[in-house]
Amino acid sequence: MDESKDPLEESGGTHSDESDDEIDDYVIEDMQKFQDSFKGITRRYRLINRIGEGTFSTVYKAEDLHYDAYQNDWDVEAKENAKWSSPSSRRRMFAHRQKPHCVAIKKIYATSSPGRILNELELLHDLRDSTSVCPLITAFRHQDQVIAVLPYFQHRDFREYFRDFTISDMRHYFHSLFTALKAVHDHNILHRDIKPTNFLYSPTHARGVLVDFGLAERQGTDAHFCTCQLDPRDRQYAVQSSAYSNSLVDRGVTPATDTLVPAVPRSDARATRRANRAGTRGFRAPEVLLKCTAQTTAIDVWSAGVILLTLLTRRFPFFHSADDIDALIELATIFGKRRMREAALLHGQVFETSIPTVTEGGHGFQKLVLWCLGRPSGSERVAKGGAGLSKEELEAVTFMQECFELNPEKRITADQALAHPFIMKRGVGEEGEDEMDVVTT
Repeated sequence: MDESKDPLEESGGTHSDESDDEIDDYVIEDMQKFQDSFKGITRRYRLINRIGEGTFSTVYKAEDLHYDAYQNDWDVEAKENAKWSSPSSRRRMFAHRQKPHCVAIKKIYATSSPGRILNELELLHDLRDSTSVCPLITAFRHQDQVIAVLPYFQHRDFREYFRDFTISDMRHYFHSLFTALKAVHDHNILHRDIKPTNFLYSPTHARGVLVDFGLAERQGTDAHFCTCQLDPRDRQYAVQSSAYSNSLVDRGVTPATDTLVPAVPRSDARATRRANRAGTRGFRAPEVLLKCTAQTTAIDVWSAGVILLTLLTRRFPFFHSADDIDALIELATIFGKRRMREAALLHGQVFETSIPTVTEGGHGFQKLVLWCLGRPSGSERVAKGGAGLSKEELEAVTFMQECFELNPEKRITADQALAHPFIMKRGVGEEGEDEMDVVTT
C-alpha cells in the first residue's frame, strides 16, 4: 500500500455543515444503493448525505434513530449539556435533544483485506478513551461489507481558513493536534497518515479530532525488519559508496562526470529491502522515503511539521512530488545534499544527485518562508527596507525545524511539543510581538 487517499479528502466538504445543503442525484442514487445492499441499516440510521469518498472507503452523514436507547459515552457535546443546572439551561438541553443525533458511517470497501479492517477497528477501540481521537461507536458486517459508525464532528474545511490563520491560531491548532498525537503515541500506535483532512478542526472552538486509522499500525509491527537485524553489508556498502563519491567531489569531479562509478553494483547479492511506505505524498517523513525498516511514531511528527509549513507559507499542498524520488529532491533543495547524505546513511542508504539547483548547504526554512510570503531576505531585505519574520513567526519556524529533524531519534516528540514555548504561549499576550526581527539567511 504505497499511498492513502483520504475518504474525506475528495469531497472538499468533509464533515462540514455546508455539504448538507446540496445533494446531487448521483449522491442520492449512491446512498440508495448502499441502503439496498446493507440489510437492516435503514432501521438504525437515516442517511443524510455523502460527505466523502476515496480509495478505501466512503463516508456518509446519518441520523442515529436509536440514540436514546443507548448509553452514549462517546458524545462529548451531550456530556457538556448534562452539566447545565438552571431552568433555562434545562430548556436548552431539552431543545438540544430534539435535534437529530448525527453520526458518520464509514463504509469500508470489500476490496480491503479483513486483516486491515480488523486492525483499524482494534486500534480505534484501544483509543476510545481519548477525547482528541474520533472514537469507534460500533461496527456492523453484512456478508462481505463492513461499516464503522463514528461520531459526526462539526468542523471547517482546511482550505477555507489556512490562509487566514494567525500565529495565535496556529498555537491552538497544534496544541489540539499534538494532544491527539500524544494519546495515539502513548499507545505505541503510528497513525501514518497525518494531514489536514485527517484532523477535523473547528477554528471556532479551537478543537479538533484525529480520524482515519486505516493505515495506522502498532510500533514494532515490522520488528523482523529492525535495523539491528539488517545485513551489515548494507551500511558498510552505503558508507563506502558515499565516501568514494565524496572523494571524487574533493578532487573536483562532479557526479555528472563519466568517471563516476554507479552507486549500485551490477551483481548485487543483497536481499531487496522491504519497508512500509504507506502514507500520503508530500507528508511522508524522510525515513519512509528512504525505506527505513524500523519506523517509529516520529513519522507523524514530521507530517505535522508539513502542516505547519503549509500554514506559515500559505501554500497547500506545499510539496508536489510525483513519487518518492521527487520527494527526496524537494527535501534536498531545502536541507542541502550534505544533510540528506547524512540522513540516508542513518538507514544504510546512499543519496546522490547531480541536479545543479540542489546545493550542498540548501536554503533553510527562514529563507523559504520569507520567499513564500513575498518578503525579501538577507541583503536584499536590508536594501529594500522590507520586513523580516516577526518574533512570533520566528518562534513558529524554530518549532517547525524541530519537527523537521532529519534524524528521527532526535526529532521532537508529541509530549515535548506540548511543552514547547510555541504551543505553551497560546492565548497569552507577548510583549513586543509586533516588532520585526532581523533575519539573516
